[in-house]
Amino acid sequence: MVKSLHVTVIFKLPYYTQWGQSLVIAGSEPALGSWNVKQGLALSPVHQGNALIWCGQLSVAAGFTCEYSYHVVDDHKNVLRWESGEKKKLVLPEGVQDGDVVEIRDWWQDASEALFLRSAFKNVIFSENENAKRELKSASLSKSLDPEDIVVQFIISCPRLGAGSTVVVTGSNPSIGNWRAQDGLKLNYVGDSIWKANCVLRKSEFPVKYKYCQISEAGASTLEFGPNREVDVDSPSRYILLSDGSLRESPWRGAGVAVPMFSIRSNEDLGVGEFLDLKLLVDWAVNSGFHLVQILPINDTSVHQMWWDSYPYSSLSVFALHPLYLRVQALSDAIPKDVKEEILQAKKQLDKKDVDYEAAMATKLSIAKKIFNLEKDKVLSSASFKKFLSENEEWLKPYAVFCFLRDFFETSDHSQWGRFSQFSKEKLDKLVAEGTLHHDIIRFHYYIQYHLYTQLSEAAAYARKNKVILKGDLPIGVDRNSVDTWVYPTLFRMNTATGAPPDYFDKNGQNWGFPTYNWEEMSKDNYGWWRARLTQMAKYFTAYRIDHILGFFRIWELPDHAATGLIGKFRPSIPLSQEELLGDGIWDFDRMSRPYIRQDMLEEKFGSFWTVIAANFLNEYQKQCYEFKEECNTEKKIIAKLKTSPEKSLWLEKEDSVRRGLFDLLQNIVLIRDPEDPTKFYPRFNLEDTSNFRDLDEHSKNVLRRLYYDYYFTRQENLWRQNALKTLPVLLDASDMLACGEDLGLIPACVHPVMQELGLIGLRIQRMPSEPNCEFGIPSQYSYMTVCAPSCHDCSTLRAWWEEEAGRRSRFYKGVIGSDKEPPSRCTPEVVHFIVQQHFDAPSMWAIFPLQDLLALKDKYTTRPAVEETINDPTNPKHYWRFRLHVPLESMLEDKDIQATIKDLVTSSGRSFPGKKTEASKGQSSGKP
Repeated sequence: MVKSLHVTVIFKLPYYTQWGQSLVIAGSEPALGSWNVKQGLALSPVHQGNALIWCGQLSVAAGFTCEYSYHVVDDHKNVLRWESGEKKKLVLPEGVQDGDVVEIRDWWQDASEALFLRSAFKNVIFSENENAKRELKSASLSKSLDPEDIVVQFIISCPRLGAGSTVVVTGSNPSIGNWRAQDGLKLNYVGDSIWKANCVLRKSEFPVKYKYCQISEAGASTLEFGPNREVDVDSPSRYILLSDGSLRESPWRGAGVAVPMFSIRSNEDLGVGEFLDLKLLVDWAVNSGFHLVQILPINDTSVHQMWWDSYPYSSLSVFALHPLYLRVQALSDAIPKDVKEEILQAKKQLDKKDVDYEAAMATKLSIAKKIFNLEKDKVLSSASFKKFLSENEEWLKPYAVFCFLRDFFETSDHSQWGRFSQFSKEKLDKLVAEGTLHHDIIRFHYYIQYHLYTQLSEAAAYARKNKVILKGDLPIGVDRNSVDTWVYPTLFRMNTATGAPPDYFDKNGQNWGFPTYNWEEMSKDNYGWWRARLTQMAKYFTAYRIDHILGFFRIWELPDHAATGLIGKFRPSIPLSQEELLGDGIWDFDRMSRPYIRQDMLEEKFGSFWTVIAANFLNEYQKQCYEFKEECNTEKKIIAKLKTSPEKSLWLEKEDSVRRGLFDLLQNIVLIRDPEDPTKFYPRFNLEDTSNFRDLDEHSKNVLRRLYYDYYFTRQENLWRQNALKTLPVLLDASDMLACGEDLGLIPACVHPVMQELGLIGLRIQRMPSEPNCEFGIPSQYSYMTVCAPSCHDCSTLRAWWEEEAGRRSRFYKGVIGSDKEPPSRCTPEVVHFIVQQHFDAPSMWAIFPLQDLLALKDKYTTRPAVEETINDPTNPKHYWRFRLHVPLESMLEDKDIQATIKDLVTSSGRSFPGKKTEASKGQSSGKP
């Protein structure tokens, strides 16, 4: 019988933990728990100089291989954090003998290192590496060992390596070149951006100092940054595997342009940007030195079937693409002459200053219907369509049926659909069955989605080919009257609405109207709905923006009867209990949680008109004390009564001010009682601004101030951190897209550490600084893991801001630009150049600019009033999203001047751009450190 060989594997990992934390290795083999962390290999800490080294060992058979990763756990082996990126792979070196000791000197792979393994870099920017085409070689030994020999295996990850380049290790030993790169030890590519080589050293030759070095195809070498690495022998190990992490290079920085899909203008479009226009935008981006194009959400929003649907963050379906972005000319190669003429006429009629949402939608669908009727059998029987249908039917069939029922019942409110209001698979199958009178209507929606998929896929492939990342947008909510709430009603809290607390944008907060998520229900299938969303997005995008990332920590939840965003609470959050309040001497809960309305307040707010207000909206429940009547005791009821009351002529000319006054009365509370548990309370946002608070005794005021601060800034932090660490990793693991988080607004202390831990890139807008007590952000001080921008779609453009806020303009001119002169009244190209250059020069990984801000570098693009370039007004829930570039992309491509100006800014800032050579290929040489 042949005796099996056994090898001792020792793991060593430098890592600092907090008290009560320890490290565990979980892996693919039973010896490492078969990925069950609680059964993984527990490590023990050892102090080595100033370092804390976590150690553990296994006895394995020769030929053992596995995947593994490190986890930080608490005393009960609950996972607190884990490594990012790909799983590590353990392959024992060739030639290992029975009884040998193999020591793995490992590193903790943090999220920022793993970013360069995401598709944005791996498949787009660094796709020229052609690592997949490299010849894979094993790191084999070419000599037999004697007792004094130690085999050192150098292992390094090089995801940013240039095409044709190789990697060597050089250092203080002749075997690795004595610091001469040309004589260094050449590493072999073993796959997944990993390079390895074995080196046999005598025990007497240790310690060895070394560094890794890139050698370009032309022979130029570049030594990695940072201090020398060092390897020493401190154990009986025959083999030392130096798992050294990533090659230390200068921080990679890129630039991009942002513009909504609907805002693009081209010579081919029908009044609105179309997916195929992205190819022109990619060309402009490449010519201007940009590696990224960012757009707003592109999902179908056809809920109301009017211009309200121009709001791109209120999805009818999180899977279906918007028919608005269809190019009808590309539907067929055999469009009849009369339809071609209709398209030409429509192009002229829709070529307006702004997007005419309703006309563009109606025209495109009408033309598409005509082409569909001519070629439906040919297209729908094609192999490519059948493949599309089979891969997407899970969402496509419910979407098509929803659109049919929406049009049949003339409403998207599925609660009004009678027996169809409750979704079921059986009803769906009957509605999509062949032979029904409406079957062509269903098939038309398939047809539209198929062509949208084809056109966007073509644009996405073009972007990848040109090394441009296409960055999408993941909205935080869905419309309450959507396919998703119809098909998956248990995933949503339909009696609530989402929004944001008062902030820079709106002192009354924002009410987006989306139902909040039932995270508990979503977790039952490991957030399958979210994973499906991200999988779908990854078909087109290699990066995405997570809208309102704070919502994954906690969401601002409002009752569905609210119209504003003020009277909300965070979900999840730890409320104030009745017992807690009683213990602090707070007892008059009705007084604090019901609108506090006194006669003198009514007289002050409404003047002599107060008696009309009182008679129509209020009841006097005791002398000079009032409460709202039942029919108008919510914000939405007030709005309805103001519009429909027989007495509306009394306030018709001052309806807005009456509404604001009534809302102020309704919101005059200091505690919000939980509608699901009347013994729980939440402090109203900015409660000290209310007369309810001002009329309290001093003891109650002091207690409420303390509890308010505790609720908003202290007691929730751990809960919110845990919540985010349940949900966000699922999103990040659902695809290999690069993820950025929109982290503007009231930021809890836990947010940025969690984002850093997960490798999420934050957003920095100069006018909305995240630093306390700063009026303007300082781009030169931004952290690397950020996207910096002078403005975004949710605020005014540079030009508009400059013109609308004279005071801030002056302070910016003096404090940021550093001039004592009076600032110009308009945002001149010189001012724009200064601000744009600030952002290009910032340390941020990405500088991404709204296209309007870039065009403002040239006077010829500033003839339009600046205010017309604003994309969204966050204070207006019924804002019409219709901004359109006033020049087509074809003209912008012909303007070499502005493209050269922007590219000069990119290159002078040291940011990467399409076609830029790597450092090694630029001929930098290495020498002895």
